[in-house]
Amino acid sequence: MTETQARLYYVHDPMCSWCWGYKPTLEALESSLPSNIEMVYLLGGLAPDSAVAMPEDMQQFLQQTWQKINVQLGTEFNHDFWKVNTPRRSTYPANRAVLAAEKQGAAKAMIRQIQNAYYLQAINPSDVDNLLVLAEKLGLDKKTFVEDISSEALNESLMQQIQFARSLPIQGFPSLVLAVGESYHPVQLDYKHAQVSLEHVAELLV
Repeated sequence: MTETQARLYYVHDPMCSWCWGYKPTLEALESSLPSNIEMVYLLGGLAPDSAVAMPEDMQQFLQQTWQKINVQLGTEFNHDFWKVNTPRRSTYPANRAVLAAEKQGAAKAMIRQIQNAYYLQAINPSDVDNLLVLAEKLGLDKKTFVEDISSEALNESLMQQIQFARSLPIQGFPSLVLAVGESYHPVQLDYKHAQVSLEHVAELLV
């Protein structure tokens, strides 16, 4: 009897601070998954395009969230971001950058670049010019990346991913969902212990 083939969806946004906090555990989870389970990264689109400066109360809320994650998980943040940038509630550009990088085989590398720029280097990934710099750092073909990130086809792909992510049984970002056949099961997520999710996946496959 062959093992059950399944997909484990990781629903995320590269500018989601809790996803940044979850990163070490995600890596442990992914490296420990059995071979019959495919890990699929799914962009959830935290905040749509906006040229408007983030309201002060939201900035305060997010700064408090960063502090909370640091206390709970020990995650490092560069709080200078809030002093040297004009933040916008806009993560779709960063989501598109991941899809554009994916076309050149570098989606996960772009996620890491965006997270490092945002959380450690106080660089704003809502600005396309900054995303182009990150693409160059990855050695991506700049002309192709520029064409892709601004194309209607790529934007449509993002909208489809977001729509699919929102159809899944998730509780925000990050979330894990196990797909077995046509059934979708929410998977327990623990920010510190990958084993919690691994055991839940094993139970769902019995």
